[in-house]
Amino acid sequence: MIARRQEAAGTTRERILVVCTQYIGDTLLAIPFLRNLRQAHPGAVIDVCAEGGPRAVLAHCPYVDDRISWSRPPKGRRGGLSGAYAGLKAQAAWLRSRGYTRAYLLKPSLSAATLAMLAGIPCRIGFAGESSPLLTQRIRRRRGRHQAETYLDLLRAEGAAIDDGHNENWVPPSSAVRVGPLLDRLPAGRPRVFLAIQSTDVLKHWPVDRWLRLIHWLVEDRGCELVLCGGPADAAAHDALREAAGPRIAAHFHDLSELVPLADAAALAVRTDLCIGVDTGLVHLAASVGVPAVVLVGPTDPNRWSPWRTPSTVLRSSRVFPTLAERVATACGASDHLRWPLGRATADDIPYADVEAAVARYLPRAAPRAINLIDLTQGSFRYEVSAGRVTSAPASLPVSAAASAAG
Repeated sequence: MIARRQEAAGTTRERILVVCTQYIGDTLLAIPFLRNLRQAHPGAVIDVCAEGGPRAVLAHCPYVDDRISWSRPPKGRRGGLSGAYAGLKAQAAWLRSRGYTRAYLLKPSLSAATLAMLAGIPCRIGFAGESSPLLTQRIRRRRGRHQAETYLDLLRAEGAAIDDGHNENWVPPSSAVRVGPLLDRLPAGRPRVFLAIQSTDVLKHWPVDRWLRLIHWLVEDRGCELVLCGGPADAAAHDALREAAGPRIAAHFHDLSELVPLADAAALAVRTDLCIGVDTGLVHLAASVGVPAVVLVGPTDPNRWSPWRTPSTVLRSSRVFPTLAERVATACGASDHLRWPLGRATADDIPYADVEAAVARYLPRAAPRAINLIDLTQGSFRYEVSAGRVTSAPASLPVSAAASAAG
């Protein structure tokens, strides 16, 4: 937890608590909400309560006063319902001392609503669902609506003016200074591709053999340097992919996970040319700093979780398996406005050719690598050997004309 900031004597400011989810991508998609919340309440104290990684990705957010850690042990060590409730009471007691008057629950769970209620926060705004009885204002979530828009709906329900909802993130000079030397070691003049191959949900993963084929193509055909950055749980997958690729490809494979903390990851992503990944928080991180993305979507709904307001290509299997409710919604025309049909798909069904074609639209083919340039004059002809191809032109032509004649 953090210490309460000192306020000027005699001043009373509204104090607002925003409870985020434990997922990085969800929290990044909440940045437009935080910006508009600040615009609606310019004089308020706005604190964010989140678990783990989400606090790090908001480290440089100018719309937040403090980032509060929601510290909870793993589910297996919470001591059942009684232990979990005791933990909530302890956290809520500390929050109560901060005097919050309003809470926005971006985390749509019973635990988040219970925390806000136990903290004595009188105005509790959240999404209708299991926590509805504990909320003072409930907003219905619309099927297929993007998550960034869904968060903004909490403010729209109060009549707040909403801006264009643009995506954003921040790279402070200190982060750029820490990350810069790591990227300066990479070969110059080659495109940098930020890869996000792992997710906490294994159902989102794309087959390793297709990743191998893709990284070979990226290095050999597109002349790329591959940059990776993830958590400790990603290390084994990164190492396995690099080793399977072989030493020639591994020379262009740069895993900076142990060197770049999550708070500095935006400084890394912003210096890459393209992000390719499964539906995970790092893809949303790259998109938040304006990096184009090619996203391989499995069971999640791309209408809701596609990169927000950033050039991107979303690849999804054509085989979609809707629930009964989703079939009814589709039959009634309730999903006609959606870009992708409702239902679940699997990343295994995304063909390699579709991914390569999508990436090729963002990365031009690398210039032919010159093997040698040999200038021989024999008789009346000048011979040139470049990139493994032999051509000839009359020796009387100037060099520029000879090059034109060669190709």
